[in-house]
Amino acid sequence: MLPIYWLLMMSLKTNQEILSTFTLWPENLTVANYVKIFTDPTWFPGYINSTLYVAMNVVISLTVALPAAYAFSRYNFLGDKHLFFWLLTNIMAPPAVFLLPFFELYQSVGLYDTHIAVALAHTLFTVPLAVWILEGFMSGVPKEIDETAYLDGYSWPRFFITIFLPLIRSGVGVTAFFCFMFSWVELLLARTLTSVEAKPIAVTMTRTVSASGLDWGLLATAGILTLVPGALVIWFVRKHIARGFALGRV
Repeated sequence: MLPIYWLLMMSLKTNQEILSTFTLWPENLTVANYVKIFTDPTWFPGYINSTLYVAMNVVISLTVALPAAYAFSRYNFLGDKHLFFWLLTNIMAPPAVFLLPFFELYQSVGLYDTHIAVALAHTLFTVPLAVWILEGFMSGVPKEIDETAYLDGYSWPRFFITIFLPLIRSGVGVTAFFCFMFSWVELLLARTLTSVEAKPIAVTMTRTVSASGLDWGLLATAGILTLVPGALVIWFVRKHIARGFALGRV
């Protein structure tokens, strides 16, 4: 907690106090940094952009990964183990490997500097992660439940949404959390694939150097506000995360 406390204290100090004296509490308490973050058009839109493409990424990842994980957990088909391993290799590759292909592709189709561009780029890593986590949870659900539902006349979509999905809600919560965290803190792809309209807050924070040097108080304030969405997500899915670590593949 010490780095977080120190970051919070820096956000409530002036740059002069940060650089001149060592204090555990601000001598001249100020909220000017927070006012600037929420009123300066170069800062606040970054949070909106980050939230938009992260939400898109989580929704796309779960929509694609849920049926894929179900197929891996319930069916045996030609090359299933090889395909599953190939999915995991995407997680092992560094994002820098895919920078040039994504940049060239998005430039050619007009997706450069859009929210969906970053969201789709992140799915290259979050979808395999989501499939891997969800498959572990789904494999723990007995197949007899599926067979009983089909005998009772349930169609697959109705069975999956009304019966199966509630049984693995802890896995869905854990998966959403990890997809969110990856997309929220990822910087390399987000910085390369955006310039103005969809520039996230993480990129804005790396461009705070001016002729007078770093604005330490403003940077600390942006850091504190960047921690808030992650803390909120953890709060809402905390019970699912605890069950996920105990029961799932995480």
